Amino acid sequence: MITISTLAQNRKSLENKRKRLLSEISTTSKLLSQTTNNKVATLDRYVTLQQQIQKREELILTLQEELAFAIANIDRTKEVTEALENDISRLQDEYALMVRNAYRQKVNQSALLFLFSSESFNQAFRRWQYLKQYDQYRKKQAKLIIETNNTLSKKLAQLEERIAEKEQLITDQENQTKLLNNELDAKFKMLKTLRADEARLRKDLKQKRIAHQKLNNAIEKVIQQEVMAKRKKARTAEALKKKQNKKPTKTPELSILTSGFYKNKGRLPWPVTNGIVTSYFGKQPHPTLRKIQITNNGIDIRTDKNAKVRAVFDGVVVGKQFIPGYEHMIIIQHGSYYTVYSNLKEVYVKKNDKVKIKQTIGRSSVKQKSAVSEVHFEVWRDKERLNPLKWIARR
Repeated sequence: MITISTLAQNRKSLENKRKRLLSEISTTSKLLSQTTNNKVATLDRYVTLQQQIQKREELILTLQEELAFAIANIDRTKEVTEALENDISRLQDEYALMVRNAYRQKVNQSALLFLFSSESFNQAFRRWQYLKQYDQYRKKQAKLIIETNNTLSKKLAQLEERIAEKEQLITDQENQTKLLNNELDAKFKMLKTLRADEARLRKDLKQKRIAHQKLNNAIEKVIQQEVMAKRKKARTAEALKKKQNKKPTKTPELSILTSGFYKNKGRLPWPVTNGIVTSYFGKQPHPTLRKIQITNNGIDIRTDKNAKVRAVFDGVVVGKQFIPGYEHMIIIQHGSYYTVYSNLKEVYVKKNDKVKIKQTIGRSSVKQKSAVSEVHFEVWRDKERLNPLKWIARR
């Protein structure tokens, strides 16, 4: 059975979801406005618009659920107000009858006659108690009528609020549907433009794949060196301890970082404070080119121009390199885990620097032709690529 508190929680959850989606749509709209409206930027605009449409569709579904809750609330409140009105009518009739009886008793002095006509003291006492209880009951009825009236007034006010909320939700839904239809039209037009420019897109994709491979090779090389260095250090330490006839010890700092990073899975801060994911981890179809698959070892986050890029956890900078197509790249080690940040135009750290969580390590670059700022972010555990969205906090 669904309780009132459960319904209230569900309603609050939907309100929070609507606010989050509106915030994300606002972010996407801002990023769209920052993108230059030219042929070269069309794919970037198309990808961002796709995210906008997905969020808009999700928002409309949320509004529909909220509307269903509002209608259900209105129906329940109407039932309560009708029941209260019936209670008040019944209480008023009962009270009117008691007042008339009391008036007759007062005029005819029937209460006194009722007492004095008692055959014994005990009977008179019992009759006195009855009259007293009757008077108390009459006062209680009067108080109950006032309280029920107050409750009814509150419920009627709630009903007006629910009706106003329903009307606002309907208006919001209609407005969002209009905006969605406009965005779908714009998406269709962009898609036609992009498909007419397929040769350039294939050339750009080829260049991006080459850059992606160079980035991957650079990351693997750094991580391989670090893994080998850790093993060599461990073997040397173990050999030294054996020579000294002491028990081997673990490296506490690496263990603490590894454990801390893992324990914060799903709660790590984003590498940028503001942005949306435009390309996800793993294999996925190209946004416009038919039968073309693209592979992403991380995620791409569209963000503000020159946005601050920050470390997602405490660690040590183990790699820093310039990769054509991905610009400056930083690798930070967190014990057995590594995070990679690329598409940076400025870097504020150097190799072997210790960094703290949320420390600014650089700024995002901006594509000259499209004016798009996009940070590429990856998470590794030794040589294994991991899905960054499972590690950073959900927005």
